[in-house]
Amino acid sequence: MSDYFDREADKTYTRVYKKETPDILKAFVDFDEAVFASEGRAVPLKFRELIAVAVGITTQCVYCIDAHSKRAVAAGATEQELAEAAWVATAIRAGGGFAHGRLAFKFGEAEHSH
Repeated sequence: MSDYFDREADKTYTRVYKKETPDILKAFVDFDEAVFASEGRAVPLKFRELIAVAVGITTQCVYCIDAHSKRAVAAGATEQELAEAAWVATAIRAGGGFAHGRLAFKFGEAEHSH
């Protein structure tokens, strides 16, 4: 994926959204701004950004990891907090593998009983 990652050039493709679906793009931008508003939310911005870092790591979105890591640090996050967010993401991915692995047993058992 990193072969395709280009912070500056990739942004230029936003022009397609602007041209083809400007109403949806505006709704998305407004939504994103509301989610990450610096004030007026119960969860402090630093924590919301750390959540976004963990989600970006979980979904393996390099763009999210890049943007939200920087935004988390700007909101006061430390390297230790970034590390712990990364470990949370790792635990969730591993837990997902564990839980979905049980489905393999379930489906295998169902097939075996035929």
